[in-house]
Amino acid sequence: MAKTYYIYILASKRNGTLYVGVTSELQKRIYQHKNNLFEGFTERYGVHRLVHYEQTSDVQSAMEREKQIKKWNRAWKIRLIEEENHEWNDLSRDWADGPGSPPARG
Repeated sequence: MAKTYYIYILASKRNGTLYVGVTSELQKRIYQHKNNLFEGFTERYGVHRLVHYEQTSDVQSAMEREKQIKKWNRAWKIRLIEEENHEWNDLSRDWADGPGSPPARG
């Protein structure tokens, strides 16, 4: 069975502080961010709202995409978020807590 990798963007609020990351366990990683299980940027700035994610089965392309998005200017990141999530809703709000896989995205 192929592994899935996720590139994700978290926000503190609409048009707030942004964080870009990559993981193979998105639901678990978002749980960790929301519960401040690791000290760091997302804890310090309250960046807990999942506003965008992409998936791929190739770890190398996932890491390259994360680096690409991190280099983008803020306006490009906002445009990417608002293409599918104009209201900046928390895409993880209906997920059960803990490990698992988020719903597949087209």
